[in-house]
Amino acid sequence: MKILYALQGTGNGHLARAQKMLPILENFGELDVFVSGSNSQLSLKNYNYKQHKGLSLFYNQMGRVSYKKILKENNFKSFWKEVNDYPIEKYDLIINDFEPITAHAARKKRKEIIGLSHQASLLFEETPKVKNKAGEIIIKYYAPSSKNYGFHFEQYNDSIFLPIIRDKIRNLNPKEKDYNLVYLPSYHPKEIVEKLSVIKDSNWKVFSPFVEHSVKQFNVEIYPIDERLFIKALENCSGVLCGAGFELPAESLFLKKKLFVIPIKGQYEQLCNCEALKQIGVAFSYDLNLEKIQRWADSFKIIEKDFPDQSYEIAKKIFL
Repeated sequence: MKILYALQGTGNGHLARAQKMLPILENFGELDVFVSGSNSQLSLKNYNYKQHKGLSLFYNQMGRVSYKKILKENNFKSFWKEVNDYPIEKYDLIINDFEPITAHAARKKRKEIIGLSHQASLLFEETPKVKNKAGEIIIKYYAPSSKNYGFHFEQYNDSIFLPIIRDKIRNLNPKEKDYNLVYLPSYHPKEIVEKLSVIKDSNWKVFSPFVEHSVKQFNVEIYPIDERLFIKALENCSGVLCGAGFELPAESLFLKKKLFVIPIKGQYEQLCNCEALKQIGVAFSYDLNLEKIQRWADSFKIIEKDFPDQSYEIAKKIFL
């Protein structure tokens, strides 16, 4: 069997999930990997793949989606050429983690395609969501699939699985040292330091795509994105302040770290995630709210969540 696993390279969550799923999928046939999107800092070692430009989201460094930059930086003509040219017909099974080129190629050539992504969970009625018609349309048509399996913080539907926690995280021995980890890539570090430097009795390790060298300002240390250093900081932090993406909040809950999320403004998926996290008791705000972050930093509230490894169960459901 010839299998295609296609994934979105915008953000790190899709590649983090692939690190766990790819070795399992290899057991079922000859596997090809396709990645599109340009905003991830992770890689898939041991797998040959070409990074396609695809379509990516961009932000304005103030915590908001930049639609102007999305229109400027994405080449829609090139995207549709790749859709038309991609040899999707040579695959017996296509698994798609919210990747638009192969999804539209399969739809055009009437090939069955399995959606396996966090975004797919938002297609089910039971999943917590915010009302946003444009966001709902994007989730439905950005990377359309014939059949969908989703991932979420709760199993809201029989076709929704709990988060895939990669082995690098499962094998950690978490401790609680005197600092909080920060990952808010849609904010410039200057904005983050301005806020966090006045939070009383606190220390912060910020990982940012906007810096090339580490620097310390007041009680805030800023680091460039480095997966090894980031995982080490995650293992030993007291709490995690991050966007309302999916993988990092899931990993933080799994490691029993106290968690505070700030969804990217205008990003439908993150707003829905924030709604789901709010329902299970996770602290949140819609901006860098000093009062709320100070209250969270002083607290000891940890949300207890257990995410057993369902990766083989997922593979069986796809193949059997």
